Amino acid sequence: MENYFKGWKNYANFSGRARRAEYWGFWLGNGLATGLLGLISDNLSGLYTLVAIVPFISCGVRRMHDVGKSGWFLLIPIYNFILAVTEGEKGSNQYGDDPKHLEVNL
Repeated sequence: MENYFKGWKNYANFSGRARRAEYWGFWLGNGLATGLLGLISDNLSGLYTLVAIVPFISCGVRRMHDVGKSGWFLLIPIYNFILAVTEGEKGSNQYGDDPKHLEVNL
């Protein structure tokens, strides 16, 4: 749940990097929220999806940055999934400091 809320805190932040845990935690949280709201009402599910699209894209862009790629790589089917499950670059890259290293040293 922490990673789900971290995605919402960075609502429209398209810079920096996101670890795999943050990306997949946010992905899972959105899936559960959409599913639960869908059980109540399809309209609520659709509304939630519209609200969550910007933070979901921003989290994906930061995930691509973590592996050293541009956020535009989200548009390439299958390859974007491969990048999303790939371990991020160790140390700093052109998109910022390594978030895994930052969390370990805090």
